[in-house]
Amino acid sequence: MPVELSLSPETVRLMVDKARTVSAGLTDTFEDGGEHDTEFDPDTLERSHAHDGLDEEEESNLTEEELKELIDDLNVDEAADLVAITWVGRGDFEAAEFEQAQREAQERAAGKTSTYLMAMPLFADYLEAGLDALEL
Repeated sequence: MPVELSLSPETVRLMVDKARTVSAGLTDTFEDGGEHDTEFDPDTLERSHAHDGLDEEEESNLTEEELKELIDDLNVDEAADLVAITWVGRGDFEAAEFEQAQREAQERAAGKTSTYLMAMPLFADYLEAGLDALEL
C-alpha cells in the first residue's frame, strides 16, 4: 500500500541533499576558477585559501540556515511526515508502521522540528533510508 505524504518526496530529497552538505561541512555550489588557477604565486595562494575557507564556512552556514528554514516552514502534517520518515530510516518503525509513526510524531511534537532533526548526526542518512524503505 503506497504511503500518503503531506510533502513531496522531491522536497524530502532536497532536504537530504542540504543535510548532507551541512553534515559534510561542504557547500553545494562551486565557484568558477579564477586567474590564480593556472599561476602559482605563494602569497596569492595563501590569501586565496584563507578566503576560500571563509566562503565555504559562510556558504555552509547559509545551507544550514536554508535547511532550518525549510523544515521550520513545514506545516504540522508535513513536519510529522518528515519526522516519521526519519524514524523509519533510523529503524524505530518499520515501513509498514508508517501511519503509526506519523501519529506519534504529531503527538510528540514539542519545540522546533528543525532543532530535533538537525541535532541527529546521521539525519541525512536516516531520511534517505526512510525514503528508500517507504519506496519513495
